Amino acid sequence: MSLSVELPITTAMELPGFRIVENLGVTFGLVVRSMGLTRNVAAGFKSLKRGEVTQYTDLLEDARRHAVDRLVANAKLLGATGIVAMRFDSSEMGNGLTEVVAYGTAVVVERADA
Repeated sequence: MSLSVELPITTAMELPGFRIVENLGVTFGLVVRSMGLTRNVAAGFKSLKRGEVTQYTDLLEDARRHAVDRLVANAKLLGATGIVAMRFDSSEMGNGLTEVVAYGTAVVVERADA
């Protein structure tokens, strides 16, 4: 599963078509988001009835994208040309704050046919 055109990323332990030539260690991207009072109140009312609370869905989708962008930037700083074993984690920090982290292993890869 590749999430980035500029840097191949996968949740697997290897990248098809590539050979891992160096393991650079853990890379991560962290973001903490708040929905804000107005949107939080609107989401609270919406949560009283059944169905998706789109305000929270939008917040978390945006936070995941931002976390992946930071993951890629951090991996590039390490000299990586790929990321394997990528995962997401999230937690609520209280007061309407949500933490989302994307993490994985930064690697140097080369094309398998090279």
